[in-house]
Amino acid sequence: MAECVVYLMKEESLKVLKVMNGVTTKTDLNGFARMVGLSPTETIEQMQELLKSGLVRKAGSGYGITEKGRNALRAFVPVEKGEEFHFYNDIDQPNGFHAGSILSFCEILKIAPVASLEFHLYREDFENWIRGEFEDLILVNELAKIRSDELRGEELRKEILLALGRRYYISET
Repeated sequence: MAECVVYLMKEESLKVLKVMNGVTTKTDLNGFARMVGLSPTETIEQMQELLKSGLVRKAGSGYGITEKGRNALRAFVPVEKGEEFHFYNDIDQPNGFHAGSILSFCEILKIAPVASLEFHLYREDFENWIRGEFEDLILVNELAKIRSDELRGEELRKEILLALGRRYYISET
């Protein structure tokens, strides 16, 4: 089965991205390193890793977060309590799985019964949740295309995971 393998950023890299995404003014290396909780040398090492993976780019004498970096961060952001996606196999047949972020959604898609994926995709439940919680019309359109292809079974699972991989994750290997 093809999998959407989540790029598991080192905790330090994730911290760097989160701080970088929130900083609104130019900050020197020492100040930025303090905000992240790393030494300047460790911060530079993390920046180099993020640069190699395309999550940040050189911007003058510093770095800026890329759209790819912002999307990677979005995968970790939890939805508000009560807004999780609850998986069902059919009407009135919950299967006990629920996702509270793109990351958990992807992980559940790997193991949920195919009947559940078919049930939700063809009712447009996935599209509605992604649109409502993440306002990600690019992924919504990808899911609509998959739905129009009328895929079933493991091929459906594979295509949904690949769409998520293209949109939110760094690696699909």
